[in-house]
Amino acid sequence: MRILGIDPGLQTTGFGVVDVDGHQLAYVASGTIRTTQLALGDLPGRLKVLFDGIGEVVARYQPDVATVEIVFVNVNPQSTLLLGQARGAAITALVAGNLPVAEYTALQMKKAVVGHGRAAKSQVQEMVRRLLNLPGLPGTDAADALGMAITHAHAGAAMARLGEAATLNRRQHAMYKGGRSY
Repeated sequence: MRILGIDPGLQTTGFGVVDVDGHQLAYVASGTIRTTQLALGDLPGRLKVLFDGIGEVVARYQPDVATVEIVFVNVNPQSTLLLGQARGAAITALVAGNLPVAEYTALQMKKAVVGHGRAAKSQVQEMVRRLLNLPGLPGTDAADALGMAITHAHAGAAMARLGEAATLNRRQHAMYKGGRSY
């Protein structure tokens, strides 16, 4: 399975692509989509750059699923609104590419990748480097995006196991009730 992770931002959006085979993770690609070449007040133009850039990443790497960081309210409400719009452009681009989209918080990602939710950016970078056997540290935005993909690789496997357990439980219940299914 190929997973595309997105760390949304209005000025810099990180992306990371990881292949998963069982418990094995393999790095495919990572990078950033930058809108800094546009004027700060050109929100529609910046959103278009993000939408088009994510569309290009989807077309190039053809992931099976995508994951996007859930944004929480910051101290500055205006910044939160702008970030939410960048996140919306990212999700729209992913859905336009016919991808299922999973969402995780930064806390969930840090816990899955580093082991605790209060991890510093540098700790996320180092653990992503180790987990994917990278020769050097990825940039912070790319590392967060790769961390999102890694989080989904772990969570997806756990969710599949839960689904298998639920199916087994239903089968056992049906056998106990004399083969009748409810």
